Amino acid sequence: MAQTVQAIRGMNDLLPENTSVWQKIEKVIRSTLTSYGYQEVRMPIVEKTNLFCRAIGEVTDVVEKEMYSFEDRSKEHLSLRPEGTAGCVRACIEHNMIYNQEQRLWYMGPMFRHERPQKGRYRQFHQTGVEVFGLTGPDIDAEIIALTYSLWKKFGIENDLELQINSLGSSEERAEYKKALVAFLEAHFDELDEDCKRRTHTNPLRVLDTKDENVAELLKSAPKLSDYFGEETKAHFDSLLSYLDKLGIKYTINHRLVRGLDYYNLTVFEWVTTALGAQGTVCGGGRYDTLVEQLGGAPTKAVGFALGMERLVLLLETLQKVKADSAADVYVLGSGEGCELRQLQVSSYLRDALEDVRVFNHCGGGKFKKQFQRADKSGAKVAVIIGESEIANNTVTIKNMSDKDSEQKEYTLEESVKIIKSIINK
Repeated sequence: MAQTVQAIRGMNDLLPENTSVWQKIEKVIRSTLTSYGYQEVRMPIVEKTNLFCRAIGEVTDVVEKEMYSFEDRSKEHLSLRPEGTAGCVRACIEHNMIYNQEQRLWYMGPMFRHERPQKGRYRQFHQTGVEVFGLTGPDIDAEIIALTYSLWKKFGIENDLELQINSLGSSEERAEYKKALVAFLEAHFDELDEDCKRRTHTNPLRVLDTKDENVAELLKSAPKLSDYFGEETKAHFDSLLSYLDKLGIKYTINHRLVRGLDYYNLTVFEWVTTALGAQGTVCGGGRYDTLVEQLGGAPTKAVGFALGMERLVLLLETLQKVKADSAADVYVLGSGEGCELRQLQVSSYLRDALEDVRVFNHCGGGKFKKQFQRADKSGAKVAVIIGESEIANNTVTIKNMSDKDSEQKEYTLEESVKIIKSIINK
């Protein structure tokens, strides 16, 4: 026998019982984003490697360790996208979408990072991203946070997520702060773990994001970035917090929150949960006011977020807020001469007459008992039965599968539409 081929580790299949849940969640996200006036953009999965090196930073974990990069037949260095912001900025610059213009965009799709697969974190994962260009004030920061909060309310999980927020200040303020932070870290160098020792001189702000409990305790006495803020940064952050207060969105200021990518400035935020163990971040983002210019565009203010779809699905399933759909709403079955054609005709008629109702036509014949077993397994609420008498009378027989004690009755096709609607909408 030929050896079977299996999926790549950390790149998972979504089977029918999974996809119905994903579709429900995606539908809520799409409708919410549309209601806010945001427009969808779709970018390639593969980009030039240099795009991510320039945008994310050469000394980030993503670029150093996690990107799927390769050389194609034209000797170009390409990478599977590890995140969506850089590609979105590239597209906006290339198509002249943001020069002296405001854009509010969103996208949804797979991203790729070569890291150790674990619950809620995979090598191929999916994100919904929002990017806003051309707006400078804290009001748009508040809006995108309010947008995420609106999603949590629609899913019924607003009390299961905590908003953590911080400001990273300007690049000049961070430069001054880095000097003080490096001096502090060097003074306690022997107390740092190996990762933090390496980052002390390559990317010291990332030390603040350490998962090492001993280092985290040490950092409680480290200098705070907020001590280096100028009046403009303070005013932006204070205004944002004021907006959130007035919108009734609770938050915690986390002075150690820096996010994992180099392009952020001013506002950064994360929505975290304790319901998923260690993998608690469901959504995160912030401002990146210098990235457009960094990638060759005109100076453009920008803010956005990314929502981890696997984490959101896992959270909703853990909290029992979503469940898979049945395979069908209506199951059409039959037996006798000419029933196959009549089933096709009836199924087509019902699909046209019953919008958004899933009509499953049984093919292949067989005994009624077996067909009813299949109908029951499909989860259908209604069975539409066609036999020789129904063909002769131009009728169908309806059975309410949700009520095992109900009697099955014969109706005209026109009458059957009303009956099916009444059963499904109960």
